[in-house]
Amino acid sequence: MAGGEKGIGNFFGDVVREMKRVSWPTRKELTRYTIVVVTTVLIMSIFFALVDLGISNLIKLIIN
Repeated sequence: MAGGEKGIGNFFGDVVREMKRVSWPTRKELTRYTIVVVTTVLIMSIFFALVDLGISNLIKLIIN
């Protein structure tokens, strides 16, 4: 193989070695992070739904 290219086996071996070095979150941390993300998404969804409703009503008032 030319130009420093690695074989597919070497590539996957490197991937496995790097994945072992990753600092994975604990179950408690993962649960906490998941709750934070879901809560944030819900709050932002409600916010944008309200903004959309307000803008829609404003446009209806202007048109009519």
